[in-house]
Amino acid sequence: MSKLIITAALTGAEVTREQQPNLPITPQEISAAALEAYQAGAAIVHVHARRKDGSPTQDRDIYGEIQRLVTGASPLIFQPSTGGATWHSAAERLQPLDLSPEMATLSTGTCNFGRDIFANPQDFYEKAARIMQERGVKPEFEVFEAGMIDNALRLVRDGFVQAPLHFNFVLGVPGAMSASVRNLSFLVDSIPPDATWTVSGIGRFETPLAAAAIAMGGHVRVGFEDNIYYGRGELATSNAQLVARIVRIANELGRQVATPDQAREILGLAGKNA
Repeated sequence: MSKLIITAALTGAEVTREQQPNLPITPQEISAAALEAYQAGAAIVHVHARRKDGSPTQDRDIYGEIQRLVTGASPLIFQPSTGGATWHSAAERLQPLDLSPEMATLSTGTCNFGRDIFANPQDFYEKAARIMQERGVKPEFEVFEAGMIDNALRLVRDGFVQAPLHFNFVLGVPGAMSASVRNLSFLVDSIPPDATWTVSGIGRFETPLAAAAIAMGGHVRVGFEDNIYYGRGELATSNAQLVARIVRIANELGRQVATPDQAREILGLAGKNA
């Protein structure tokens, strides 16, 4: 079993300061949260940029400032979002790829997202995959519904992406696939044997699915994008606090935690920006 890769999803596009007073918003706050998460055990930081007023943005310049600060302070893998917010245009969502990050997220299908629709038509995800291939960016396929796996595999067959693939199973978003170990097992059984995978349990499902993933040989994402609480009715004090809990669980289960460079080896990123 490989070492455990922990991703910290620091901010997201939906959470507000009113909901979570410790939410990092500015590039400086996000980079400081990233450094704390790294020191707690994270190897990857998944980043959504925000404007000064807290609103989500896909502006390449703001992402560029975050990338500069994060990679200048730590060896973390910087992973921007191409999902953005549900109302961002396709052109806006693809801006972070101009920075040629080591990884970026890519959703290969449309799904309900609460009362909104997270639109990912085929033309969009094929274009995103083509840009990633040209720039040497490894996609993390964010899977909210099982059919998104089939679409990702079709990208391989059509020459847009090269194997081995990496998936992130996002379970528990209202309107999309529910969070259960049964669903997680089904998704894991649906991907190629040489693929790697992470699970992101939303809200109260974050820790139970993380524990299952650790035992199953997968990897784990935690952070304020997915869950703002540490316990029932108890707001988390930081993203690093959520990362540290996963490290403790992994230690109890005898699973070693990967450093960023070890994560690069596992994901096939070694040599790009290491």
